[in-house]
Amino acid sequence: MKVALERKNKDYLMEATGKSGNKVMIDHSGMEVVQGVSPMELLLMGVGSCSAIDMISILKKQRQEITSYKVEVEGERYLLDDSRPFKEMHVNVFLEGVIDPDKAQKAADLSFEKYCSVSKTFDKIVAIHYKVVVNASQS
Repeated sequence: MKVALERKNKDYLMEATGKSGNKVMIDHSGMEVVQGVSPMELLLMGVGSCSAIDMISILKKQRQEITSYKVEVEGERYLLDDSRPFKEMHVNVFLEGVIDPDKAQKAADLSFEKYCSVSKTFDKIVAIHYKVVVNASQS
């Protein structure tokens, strides 16, 4: 896997291009005008989107009808020398539709504990906690 980044202004704005040719704008979160997401936000987005792909795939195979899928990922950081890496991530998945809550929870368990390469990348260094809410009822 390979991506390319190109600086787009005189400051920190970068345009990242993936293998597919799709682009993402990345910027320094401390700028007066921020024109992209920060690298740390990208990590949170990676966890949320990777688990979403897994869960949607698993639930589709089980013929669960998802009418809405939303995810919120929050990262807790700590000071380590001069950096602030993530200590923990909290993922809240909100599903709506004709979905068995037990199947949704099992799909989340499989994603975070087995399939999601992004979550597995953080496995021994960042605690990832997750919660599944189906039709506004926590499972």
